[in-house]
Amino acid sequence: MTGKLLIFGCGYSAQAFVRRLGRGWQVTGTTRDPDKIVRLKDQGIDAQLWPGGDLRPALDDATHLLLSIAPDTDGDPVVAAYGDTVAKAAPHLRWVGYLSTTGVYGDHDGGWIDEMTPLEPTTRRGKVRLMAERQWQAIAGASGLPLHIFRLAGIYGPGRGPFEKVRNGTARRIIKENQYFSRIHVDDIASVLAASVARPDPGAIYNVADDDPSPPEDVLSEAARLLGLPEPPEVRFEEAEMTPMARSFYAESKRVRNDRIKRDLGVTLRYPDYRTGLRALMDEENAKRDG
Repeated sequence: MTGKLLIFGCGYSAQAFVRRLGRGWQVTGTTRDPDKIVRLKDQGIDAQLWPGGDLRPALDDATHLLLSIAPDTDGDPVVAAYGDTVAKAAPHLRWVGYLSTTGVYGDHDGGWIDEMTPLEPTTRRGKVRLMAERQWQAIAGASGLPLHIFRLAGIYGPGRGPFEKVRNGTARRIIKENQYFSRIHVDDIASVLAASVARPDPGAIYNVADDDPSPPEDVLSEAARLLGLPEPPEVRFEEAEMTPMARSFYAESKRVRNDRIKRDLGVTLRYPDYRTGLRALMDEENAKRDG
């Protein structure tokens, strides 16, 4: 399958998606960072600086659309700038994906949640994501936009693993009772998006997480084991020095079910748990060093 893909917010996950799609696709992607323009062009992406440029011609020409820009207190900035244009483009768009977060579910005290769980976000990030989801759902309801929502767990992958903090001694194993996080390797995000493009189901919502939600301190212990280093020291959550952003991650605890991506999209995760994923990241690092 090929097409013309427009990406609002051509960041870490979106670039992995482009690599997964492979040849034959014409890809336009936006960035707000002028320094990224050349790097994106080197990947075969027609990089556009936005906000700033006029993307209506690209929207008029697109067959597929990926929305990957974080919302602000007013919701999704793409809705504000191009919501009407996207709605008018609905007849020729074959697939639209919105990258959201499992933060829209709120806190469940370590319990399991799925796509039918009520949405009760408690953090600012979760609340504005839910606002953006509803903005896009309203546009889809009025225009027939083939919208698919992907609620991503914590993203890791090349360049976004825990190894550096463990190596430099800044990692701390924050201990909070009944604290669970779900995660997903960036390459598995790309596989889920590609599977959805191949099997479009407008209106569908998918949790994108691996099979093994785990306490965050276990991930640091595994990283230390792979590095052959001592475990980072334990610190009780109540006593930990943390930034407000870091502390907000511990405000919610839940385990995310991923049955739908397997059942409906036929996805087999390449990295079904953090152990597999960290091992692969370590192997990549070793290969680059030895090469």
